[in-house]
Amino acid sequence: MTESTETPKETKSIEDAYSKEEEVSKVLDESKIDQSLLDRLPTPTGYRMLILPWSGPKKTKGGIILSDKTHETIQMTTVCGLVLKQGHLCYRDKERFPLGKWCKERDWVIFGRYAGSRFKIEGGEVRILNDDEVIATINDPRDILHHY
Repeated sequence: MTESTETPKETKSIEDAYSKEEEVSKVLDESKIDQSLLDRLPTPTGYRMLILPWSGPKKTKGGIILSDKTHETIQMTTVCGLVLKQGHLCYRDKERFPLGKWCKERDWVIFGRYAGSRFKIEGGEVRILNDDEVIATINDPRDILHHY
């Protein structure tokens, strides 16, 4: 058995963190979000967190290929996202969060449709939410029904 001397490919943008399941279907591969990418993303201040909204596949179960515009709309209107970073004060208020953190980095969460501030980065959109805007944690965003 030989060990690979290849260095892992650096993730240059959020777009690089998606794996192709099928020819037109891309799904976020969380393991491809490396530290070099995280270092280039904004660091939320205080009690805020940086969320990568789920964008889902570009092809429906019935085989319909969604347009780029439709796919972008799904990402914009989704209520699911991956926690990428948390500010240094997230969940530190013992009066508001007596049982501790509601979520941690690399958790999939649900939030309100209009929660947070949205902005574009290379390869997609991210949001910054307040720590109390997280409604629930989930194991897999594909378990939630998303309307196209």
